[in-house]
Amino acid sequence: MQLTVDNRIWLLDCGFGPEANAHFDPAWLEGAEAVFITHDHIDHIGGASHAVEAGLPIYATAQTAKALPPAANVHLLPEQGQTAVNGVTLTTGRNGHAMGGVWFHFDLGEGLFYSGDWSEESDWFTFDVPPPAATAILDCSYHLDDVPQSDRFDALNALLDRVDGQVLLPVPPSGRAGEMALHLARRYGCESVMLDPECQDTLRAALSSGGVSAEARLIAPLLDRGPMEQARFLICDTPNADGGAAWGYVRAWHESGRLGRDAHVVFTGHMTAHARGICSVPGGYFQRWNVHPPLRDQRKMLERLGAKRFAPAFCTQPEDYLVEGLDAEVFFHDRVRL
Repeated sequence: MQLTVDNRIWLLDCGFGPEANAHFDPAWLEGAEAVFITHDHIDHIGGASHAVEAGLPIYATAQTAKALPPAANVHLLPEQGQTAVNGVTLTTGRNGHAMGGVWFHFDLGEGLFYSGDWSEESDWFTFDVPPPAATAILDCSYHLDDVPQSDRFDALNALLDRVDGQVLLPVPPSGRAGEMALHLARRYGCESVMLDPECQDTLRAALSSGGVSAEARLIAPLLDRGPMEQARFLICDTPNADGGAAWGYVRAWHESGRLGRDAHVVFTGHMTAHARGICSVPGGYFQRWNVHPPLRDQRKMLERLGAKRFAPAFCTQPEDYLVEGLDAEVFFHDRVRL
């Protein structure tokens, strides 16, 4: 998303994917004076190397900045607070979606809110309520889907209860890993859950950061456990099992004939072609875990902001919102001028 302020162009997020053939287009950086990144997931930060090569300043939180190339010209943002950027007040708050993840509120006109990805249903991450804004660019990744997280939990629990043997849950370490570990530890006990080293390192940092819920402490016993082969539930990087420990387990289970017999893979997020391929054979499953807002939370956000104009972001059919009876006027531009 490009934001033009007094003839200055600012780019809001610069990701690619999650499909392997979905690349970042460097043309988005033409004329840009700064890049603002909400969180460290690849579909929001994946094109940052182009911004670094262009010598552009990058505004991000300290946690998000860890995922940037070493040569990045980073301007740190607080996870909660205000920053003056070229005379414009930028307010940031925690987005309930990722470690160090934030939403942006620019004090322009009657206010511009850019959510990036956000969720208000997490028991792991904290969400901060933003100030009012007349213009809102909202995460609508789930489009008009209105299924709440409580129903997602029920469906996932039913699936896990009916499969025998080990279950691999591929996740982004800075995303669903912590909240999934928390859910499984509550329901099945800590002794049944293990994390791969990548997830352990990320969640250890999360617990020490103070940026997660008080209940997150429940998963502390998981941070030094091993070997993983002894657990029923294995929480591993990467989210589509196309790399990391998750791909190692899928490959080993397939080659040994265990996949679909006493070993299973449950995907819970966006399904790339690689993940869909695994789900096309016995032992592969998909059960969504909400990390984006269902329709009810999209509506609530618009009402809370008092938004007059609304751009549905990250969905393929934004025109469907025209018939939803929203109070805010729907627009479809990926370039906003204020």
